[in-house]
Amino acid sequence: MPSSLAAPVHAELIIKKSRFLGCVEAVPDRAAALARVAQLRAEHPGAAHVCWALMAGGQSAANDDGEPGGTAGRPMLEVLRHQDLDGVLATVVRYFGGVKLGAGGLVRAYTDAVAQALLKAEKVPMVRLRTLRCTLPYAQEGLLRREAEKAGAELVEVAHDALVEVTLRLPESAAEGFMASLGESGQGRIGWLSGPEDPLAPAR
Repeated sequence: MPSSLAAPVHAELIIKKSRFLGCVEAVPDRAAALARVAQLRAEHPGAAHVCWALMAGGQSAANDDGEPGGTAGRPMLEVLRHQDLDGVLATVVRYFGGVKLGAGGLVRAYTDAVAQALLKAEKVPMVRLRTLRCTLPYAQEGLLRREAEKAGAELVEVAHDALVEVTLRLPESAAEGFMASLGESGQGRIGWLSGPEDPLAPAR
């Protein structure tokens, strides 16, 4: 099962007078990753390159930011893949020191900047979440809330109409037991509606 990171980690390398500032951090999606890269560009206006790699399921991507093709983003992505990470952004800010490193030297530098940062990382296992939707009488809302808290479920939405309609999210491994327990204590008056499957998320 893939892991994410508990907190951002950093590393700095000096190679032939070039500075490589590596950072690896958890991000929820590609939009958040691009926002973080834009923030780094603003923080480092004198940098020659801000290269990045995102490992996030179907949204994975890599960017060399002007370095020779395949010498930065792709090697960084391979480090994330090799460590079985997901929902993680790796960035390396390079300040050029005036000495060219060649393709092999660049691959090593960008790989090492990410790998060194990850040596200090605390990994968090990812769990597959499941979204459940149900309807129930008002009298049983308190019961559902208590059971949800016990199961570590997150209440996403609660709507009050003729019945209470609740959308909640919990680890997939706990879903069947939660539904069975509620079915029993709710005396069959809790109706389950179909809900979409959720992606992986860091365990809380």
